[in-house]
Amino acid sequence: MKYDFIAIGDVVTDAFIRLLPESAELQDGVEKKLCFLFGEKVPFENSRVIPAVGNSANAAVAASRLGLSTAFVTNIGDDRAGEETIERLKIENVVTDYVISQKGKVTNYHYVLWYQDDRTILIKHEAYEYHLPALEEPRWIYFSSVGAGALRYHDEVVAYLQAHPNVKLAFQPGTFQIKQGAKGLADVYKHSEIIMCNREEAQAILGIQNPDIATLAKSMHTLGPKIVIITDGVKGAYASQGDTIWFMRNYPDPKPPYERTGAGDAFSSTLVVALALGKSLEEALMWAPINSMSVVQYVGAQEGLLRKSALERYLASAPKDYKPTVFAKI
Repeated sequence: MKYDFIAIGDVVTDAFIRLLPESAELQDGVEKKLCFLFGEKVPFENSRVIPAVGNSANAAVAASRLGLSTAFVTNIGDDRAGEETIERLKIENVVTDYVISQKGKVTNYHYVLWYQDDRTILIKHEAYEYHLPALEEPRWIYFSSVGAGALRYHDEVVAYLQAHPNVKLAFQPGTFQIKQGAKGLADVYKHSEIIMCNREEAQAILGIQNPDIATLAKSMHTLGPKIVIITDGVKGAYASQGDTIWFMRNYPDPKPPYERTGAGDAFSSTLVVALALGKSLEEALMWAPINSMSVVQYVGAQEGLLRKSALERYLASAPKDYKPTVFAKI
């Protein structure tokens, strides 16, 4: 079988803990802080465990729901959380042939402190042995967050791309990958068709403190990608193919966001799926915010991911000004 889309990256089980409004407080400053008293018993409203999530897993589910033949490359432990991961992926029609269970390891498990409509995540990436399996050649590879012990893994991905020049790479760098900077993962950026990150991540990758979008986009292009996507939260997103930067507003929320986990993953993966379906960049920019809007109406990163027919209905009923506009020429 030849796949349209293969996602590569770590998978996680998220345990959501919804804090009561009175159990904590937000302190404003340069950075917001979620605060409660040290040593106290903190009441919570409810909890919910969601398997098979994480940047790449979310992208795989988004691609499958939007109609692409999809597989997922990841590592899990030989535990119940790993079994639940495979069960969940199969329900989503994501091929699990490349999901590797490592004996004696545990599956990544994160705790999500959910307060109001946002979250703080307690994370731990297990120390897996990363090796790229022999892949059936896809049209697109979507590569995202892996653990700190996976530096050589990136070389294997690059070697695969060199051996399969028709495969397009979409790179959404995760925390460890961003910390490597542009030089640390130079070959990955060089072989990328598209790079997706937020404004702050772009500055960290480039090692500059210039928040100007045009400067960031132009500098990201020098690393090698043909398309650069820079998101800016509730303010919208920007996309460049090298000469023109487009701005895309967010899709109007039908009601206030319920929980924001996965909004960025939904945007990035949906944009890549639209490109894989033959859409132009401008059309893809109109698809991506719709899935983000839907995801934040639910708990977790996947429940709100849309099928293609539902996404197209939202697109058909969009406001007249819901379209990309030229932000700058570079």
